[in-house]
Amino acid sequence: MNKTNADHYTHAIEVSTAADKAYNAVTQQIPLWWTEMFEGTAAKVGAVFTIRFGDNIYKTMRVKELVDHSKVIWDVEDSLIALPELNNQTEWIGTTIIWNIEQKENLTQLQVTHIGLSPDVECYDICSDGWLQFMNSLKLFLETGKGSPYKK
Repeated sequence: MNKTNADHYTHAIEVSTAADKAYNAVTQQIPLWWTEMFEGTAAKVGAVFTIRFGDNIYKTMRVKELVDHSKVIWDVEDSLIALPELNNQTEWIGTTIIWNIEQKENLTQLQVTHIGLSPDVECYDICSDGWLQFMNSLKLFLETGKGSPYKK
């Protein structure tokens, strides 16, 4: 289920797990599904963490809001996507990532909304493909215990 509008990127998945496990994956287990190159903590409001994808791509985010088992909001404070095909390699700076987590009987719906990642942003195709890859990894991690994060 993938939808966009002019303002932001949104993608949702349904996972056979409890909402608290999904919440823990997004706040405490990022290296197990997104990237092993993780520094800091995403488990408390005001905390800062950095994710890296090799030497040329990183994002530093501040935890803006945490609502137990239902919502996580990160503000992107610094970012570099140093790929030769991108003229603007800092497009994530100032964007916001919102995770909504909703228990539905024996399934949990996880929706990521990236405010500021819109089709008119230069990295949109690369970044939306990345979101798709790591949302699939998150689903795999929650359902099998083993994701496919970016490896060092």
